[in-house]
Amino acid sequence: MIYLDYQATTPLAPEALAAMLPWLENQHANPHSAHGPGRAAKAAVEVARDAVAALLPRGGSASFTSGATEAINWAIKGVDPGGIVTLATEHAATLDTVEALADAGRAVTIMPVGPDGLVDLAIARAAIARGTALVAAMLVNNEIGVIQPIEALADLAHEAGALFLCDAVQGYGRIDVPGNCDLIALSAHKIHGPKGIGALWIRDGLSIAPLLHGGGQEAAGRSGTLSPALCAGFGAAARLAADYREDDAAHVEELWGLAIDMLGDAWTINGSVEHRYHGNLNIRRDGLDVNRLMSDLRDIAFSAGSACASGSGRPSHVLRALGLSDAQARSSIRLGFGRYTTEAEIASGIDRIMAAAAAQRIAA
Repeated sequence: MIYLDYQATTPLAPEALAAMLPWLENQHANPHSAHGPGRAAKAAVEVARDAVAALLPRGGSASFTSGATEAINWAIKGVDPGGIVTLATEHAATLDTVEALADAGRAVTIMPVGPDGLVDLAIARAAIARGTALVAAMLVNNEIGVIQPIEALADLAHEAGALFLCDAVQGYGRIDVPGNCDLIALSAHKIHGPKGIGALWIRDGLSIAPLLHGGGQEAAGRSGTLSPALCAGFGAAARLAADYREDDAAHVEELWGLAIDMLGDAWTINGSVEHRYHGNLNIRRDGLDVNRLMSDLRDIAFSAGSACASGSGRPSHVLRALGLSDAQARSSIRLGFGRYTTEAEIASGIDRIMAAAAAQRIAA
């Protein structure tokens, strides 16, 4: 199997698995218990928390959650009532949450993006008016890899008296998260950590209402018993991301260059090439039957869109926001690669994708 779907999830790092195993095998204490084993579990959680926070701006703390979806819901629903401004290309965790709040009477503004997937800051300035409570935007888009001007958007939010939420899931550990964010959502399984755990970083001095009510185990008010195993895996993955950041970035650039050279002019890249994370290659070829392509290449894992929307039968809302037609959106695929992808895998995968796409044209 050639795995080219890093935006959906990344392979679990061996070091993250090793960090988890003791807490799965024989160290089973509740980290919220006061006895010795409980305190040991709590210490492991705090070591992991420090590792996760080390990749983020100073002046805040990370509360563990079940994943980024919970973190985003908590951030959006936990701020004071007021208008919410976000982008048309955001993850469903954001768009569906603000839609639910709009149905309940909150003022919501969805900003458009250009054909390159980037927001126009002049449009943003007009949209982020006084009375806005929260602005939410993704650092790196999960479908097309475009990097939004997060620092500038956060500045506009603060000028209007609003808070700024950064969905940093796809960029965390790979590119810097601007220091002027108020809330930052994270997910472990996008950086070679385990599924089922994420975090919401909250700027010091900021208090938001809890999403989950109960024991209030996390200092910021999140309730629920934490898993030391998942926390340890997240922490180990964060440490690896810090240690190998330069090597990972250089490796991704090599893979990107190889992929672009092989694809040539027959494929079109969706979204900005300049303002983009190069471990995400979203491409289209007009007339391509993506379902047939995926059926023909079952031993290559790639995406016909975001994993969250797969199987819905709907064209990607992100690609439609770029101005692509339904047909163009449906003829697009996403290839994701990173630390554990080899040059041989990229070369073989793309060669076979190109051959299968060419065969479709001949058959037609």
